[in-house]
Amino acid sequence: MKKHLLTSLLAVAVFGSTATMADDHSNDIAIAIHGGAGTITKANLTEQQEQAYRDKLNEALQAGYDLLDRGASSTDAVIAAIQVMEASPLFNSGIGAVYTWDGEHELDASLMEGQNGNAGAVAGVKTVKSPIELAREVMEQSVHVMLSGEGAAQFAQQQGLEMVDNSYFNTDRRYQQLLRAKQQIKQSEQPEQQAWEYLDLDYKYGTVGAVAVDKDGLLSAGTSTGGMTAKRYGRIGDSPIIGAGTWADNESCAVSATGHGEYFIRYHVAADICSRVKYKGLSVAEAGDEVIHGVLEQAGGTGGVIIIDAEGNVAMPFNTEGMYRGYIKGDGSREISIYNDKN
Repeated sequence: MKKHLLTSLLAVAVFGSTATMADDHSNDIAIAIHGGAGTITKANLTEQQEQAYRDKLNEALQAGYDLLDRGASSTDAVIAAIQVMEASPLFNSGIGAVYTWDGEHELDASLMEGQNGNAGAVAGVKTVKSPIELAREVMEQSVHVMLSGEGAAQFAQQQGLEMVDNSYFNTDRRYQQLLRAKQQIKQSEQPEQQAWEYLDLDYKYGTVGAVAVDKDGLLSAGTSTGGMTAKRYGRIGDSPIIGAGTWADNESCAVSATGHGEYFIRYHVAADICSRVKYKGLSVAEAGDEVIHGVLEQAGGTGGVIIIDAEGNVAMPFNTEGMYRGYIKGDGSREISIYNDKN
């Protein structure tokens, strides 16, 4: 555990007033998470697989919510939730990240705070155990917003983050996906093109993310991913792009996205949703629907987002067959969902 989470937990342990403070929230605490969107149907998951996803989503939500309930910041909560999913082979982030065309893992992550617009992001990192933790270090300990590749790894070492061999992220399930994807691409008319043109949704989605509001009404959003199966040429999607895959603004909302990254970048999806809340006066549900089921879908893009505002209102719109998602609110309400309930 890095110094930031330790600081939060120690504060809870040392200051007896923390429990009182947590019971007297000036705003409703809440957290929402996603574990990717795509072709997720009951026909594609066994009962055991579905339960495994639900258990891990619940673990991630609880890890973040417990920190919020003890008075920790929304940033601490977002990172804690994402790190649970980064450490699980179920998701395309950290352990279980997809393979590139060359048989490696290239990880992306980003983090943003709504109070002052502080943000940090990393792209194409191969040897950092927790990309979302590195994104925080970039935000707090550097003069930059985004670092990539070897430079990002060097910075991570300087900050004392845990480094691992690239094989740490290996899983047989993802390797078999790579083999099937490469075979499918090679049989296409233009095998040199990107995998988006020829692969099913299962090869493309799996990003994890979290958004949260803390006792002070401060918003944070974070996203972490292994990208797209069989990606080439150092491809980077929307997950590390501030405004596309991640956005937070206390005057509107916080968003983490998953889906067809190229479209999320082109239409700056995360920031667009919050702009509609801020300037049009829409609710998070209304703004999310306008962008996900309107702008994005009409342009040919697929995926989903999780959204939260300073009052703890949550929306989780998506236009695919399913999205791993869930939330916990300070009033005790909670939800964990996988499928498209409208179908």
